[in-house]
Amino acid sequence: MTRLSVNINKIATLRNARGEDFPNLVKTAQDIISFGAQGITIHPRPDQRHVKYSDAYELKEKINTELNIEGNPNKKFLDLVNEVKPAQVTLVPDSDDVITSNSGWDTINNFSFLNDIVKEFHSNSIRVSIFIDPEINMLKGAKKINADRVELFTGPYAKEYNSNKSSAINKYIQCAKVADEISIDLNAGHDLNQYNLKFFIQSTKIIKEVSIGHALISESLYTGLESTIKSYLDILK
Repeated sequence: MTRLSVNINKIATLRNARGEDFPNLVKTAQDIISFGAQGITIHPRPDQRHVKYSDAYELKEKINTELNIEGNPNKKFLDLVNEVKPAQVTLVPDSDDVITSNSGWDTINNFSFLNDIVKEFHSNSIRVSIFIDPEINMLKGAKKINADRVELFTGPYAKEYNSNKSSAINKYIQCAKVADEISIDLNAGHDLNQYNLKFFIQSTKIIKEVSIGHALISESLYTGLESTIKSYLDILK
């Protein structure tokens, strides 16, 4: 079964809107886990517009499942991850001014930079995933860097799914085949939802984990958080 890691950035955005502590991020994460999710994902950004750096420490201490911290590996982010020591870190090349992640790493041109970071995190027993576009050469580059996993950027898949799902999934199937051959694990995330997730998982076959936040939280406004999480878990089974 592909594991579900719920990105709780949108919960933090709602909390921050009133400058108070409701909804409480840790309590919501604990509830999400009790509803069956196998992981929690956060993506603290430099402006801390949703998840704050301080949230990472509290979540690591108070949740009893895998914590995945995503982000651009600037010095503050590196220090945070090395101090918190989450189960997994996902390196994302987003600039400070983007609304959401919109492209993957060039693992070839950034080999030395990423290789040094992977070594550093491995020394702290942190699993490393690198966010990439669904390109074979970027996948092979991540393998040479010694990343444990890559997270395939599924934004392009979701965008094309409605018009031509067979074309939309093609590059991801190719990446899955190569990943199996070279022994690197696959995660996936971005714009996945209940409508397009099943076809993606069934087509690629070997996805270890999906990280879903925006769609899941939005859908839960209508059906409730527990019901929505269980619907995702049913799809992933």
